[in-house]
Amino acid sequence: MGSDSPAQYIHLVHHLIEECMVFNLSKEECMEALSKHANILPIITSTVWKELEKENKEFFDAYEKSRGEIGSERECPITQMRPKKILLDSPGKDTVAMNED
Repeated sequence: MGSDSPAQYIHLVHHLIEECMVFNLSKEECMEALSKHANILPIITSTVWKELEKENKEFFDAYEKSRGEIGSERECPITQMRPKKILLDSPGKDTVAMNED
């Protein structure tokens, strides 16, 4: 946390939760992601999430409903992207096509 105030830290966690929600993560998935990638204790994420739920009940109800409609098979869109062509180092070859599923 360093020299940041607790309010700044909470604001950071709030922002990161919003980023998790862009990728349609559940509370548990968000807690895991922030623990792994931002070194934020799951209890901190959980506490901030719960406070956000209290302040924005209708939003979180709609969010949970939309998550249920999407289903459990989802991934971050970035991980689904595949390059269509790769540049080769060998002279005379500009590109090679990748297998597009």
